[in-house]
Amino acid sequence: MKFKWSDLIRKGIIEYLDAEEEENAYIAMFEEDISAEHTHLEISPAAILGICASIIPFPEHNQSPRNTYEAGMVKQALGLFAANMHLRLDTRGHTLHYPQRPLVKTSPLEIIGINRRPAGQNFIVAMMSFEGFNIEDAIIINKASIERGLARSHFFRTYDGEERKYPGGEIDKFEIPERGVRGFKSAEAYRLLSEEDGIIEPETKVNGGDVLIGRTSPPRFIKSYEEFDLMQPNRRETSINMRHNEKGIVDTVIISETVDGNKLVKIKVRDLRIPELGDKFSSRHGQKGVLGLVQSVEDMPFTAAGVIPDIIVNPHAIPSRMTLGQLFEGISGKIACNTGKLGDATAFEWKNITKLQEQLIEAKFEFNGREVMYNGITGEKYESGIYCAPIYYQKLYHLVADKIHARARGPVQILTRQPTEGRAREGGLRFGEMERDCLVGHGSALLLKERLLDESDRTVILVCEKCGLLAVYDRNRDKRYCPICGEGTIISKVVCSYAFKLLLQEMISLGLAPRLKLKEKI
Repeated sequence: MKFKWSDLIRKGIIEYLDAEEEENAYIAMFEEDISAEHTHLEISPAAILGICASIIPFPEHNQSPRNTYEAGMVKQALGLFAANMHLRLDTRGHTLHYPQRPLVKTSPLEIIGINRRPAGQNFIVAMMSFEGFNIEDAIIINKASIERGLARSHFFRTYDGEERKYPGGEIDKFEIPERGVRGFKSAEAYRLLSEEDGIIEPETKVNGGDVLIGRTSPPRFIKSYEEFDLMQPNRRETSINMRHNEKGIVDTVIISETVDGNKLVKIKVRDLRIPELGDKFSSRHGQKGVLGLVQSVEDMPFTAAGVIPDIIVNPHAIPSRMTLGQLFEGISGKIACNTGKLGDATAFEWKNITKLQEQLIEAKFEFNGREVMYNGITGEKYESGIYCAPIYYQKLYHLVADKIHARARGPVQILTRQPTEGRAREGGLRFGEMERDCLVGHGSALLLKERLLDESDRTVILVCEKCGLLAVYDRNRDKRYCPICGEGTIISKVVCSYAFKLLLQEMISLGLAPRLKLKEKI
């Protein structure tokens, strides 16, 4: 006879206790602990953990902050986020190519169903320092493993455009803009668009700045032109472009309608992401690190049996972090490979962890999980045994391709004329006050001037030497004059920051008179 959860509650076999009732309950954690004094038995001590912490193998052998880190990072791991990912049009999404079930599982994994949508792969991991490229949590990856498809993923981004209707019967139009249109880029930018409807074709390679949907809109403020009986200007260009720092292949083009009956186009672009220097990986124990070297397979160390690890992590990551769970996971994974049965690492289930080592010895391995390894470059045997085992690793979505940022010249803000802020706006890198203090301490005045003035918002202002206020240049008469003193005074050019000139003008607008005293020219 099968009982449902509700049946067990109705019969009083399972009882919910609140914090008040718990005060007077004596709860046994395990069946074998029950004595005459006990009032309740915990269903499973692992039930204390939430969804994220439940995926950690042997969590009771880790330092608690590491389990907290992993509970946060498991949400960033790449996997198959949805079964219908090809039909979905999320703004952005990542998909891992060959997800694997972990060799070492926990009971809640099955209940949650993560094993049916895994988010990681079983890597053969060796723990050793290697040429200094895995210093400070960096990891080294085997180039041959990448070529076989290890940790590959795809990145998807959806762009959309709509033909909006405006008051006065005006409407947006999907088309390749003509040369007369305001804001016309160049014929090169529109080369990928279809002649018929100005929309890009699927399976087209695109780079940053390429136009995906050609669109023109009516000029703004139509009413004001009618009022003054002026000529209406041309239509303006409002195309949808690729983000300037991304590339990819057009995956899907969907043409539909909005609720208002406007034409709507959605374009999904995909980009293959092969592991590269700077990509972030993590085990299930909060041991995160970035790729520090892609090493060719012939130079990788190998075991006596000829096994070449997929990644090499630094052994210094273990003692201070005390993530023994990772070492036990590797041992359990080795046993699983040998016996063909998935290892069980549910929290608090293992009373005596030494039994795990006994199973390892039965599987014809060394008791501590180490292997005899040889240097792939010189062929010499390493003096000490090296811990080598399969450990489940996750590729996290902090990929270097989405973070890399550099700029020479580029856009500036309209108000202050200083470089824009942020990677999305092709912004500059802020040289802050503390950085300035370093250069001041070094006495490198010219470098400081170059950074803070020439490379930022250098401008030339006109100053009246008589009253010290800002002068004006009349373009029509090609003359400079002071609005206060009139013509005939000496007007000098002064180089300063545009933000300073703005400050002067704002002070003037408040009714203050900031006067500049100019020194004699040397």
